[in-house]
Amino acid sequence: MSDRGKVLSSRIVRELADIKVVVKRAIDGFESAKRNHDDLYLDAVALNLHAFYSATERIFEKIANDVDESVPTGANWHRELLDQMVLEIDGIRPAVLSTELKEDLEDYRGFRHVVRNVYTFHLNPKKLAVLITDLSSVMDKVELELTGFARFLQHF
Repeated sequence: MSDRGKVLSSRIVRELADIKVVVKRAIDGFESAKRNHDDLYLDAVALNLHAFYSATERIFEKIANDVDESVPTGANWHRELLDQMVLEIDGIRPAVLSTELKEDLEDYRGFRHVVRNVYTFHLNPKKLAVLITDLSSVMDKVELELTGFARFLQHF
């Protein structure tokens, strides 16, 4: 599966570059909202936070499909997929994520669900502030851990 591993590795690296752009846009949008006292910027922040987690989850889905050959289904598949990424699968792959990062990502997973099911004007700016405050450090961990996993895939 070396060629498939190399392809997936390249996709992960490319997706991470795009996710970094989304993270910057979310942070910049939040700063603009504060600076201009304009809640409409928070809509863009919410959209970019949604994109941050959704793109990260797409990477997890590709790993589950291409490497694990087992993608969760059912009502709780989003949570189960994230849980799957902390598992070391003997003879197949190491853990993709640390437990610490998985716990950090739970907040963004939950927020993604809220954005999909609530009007943006109902979003809590204080909750957005917490997510934005943590976003840079969470992104640093995502990049570090997924880049490490991409290196593993080069020899998979």
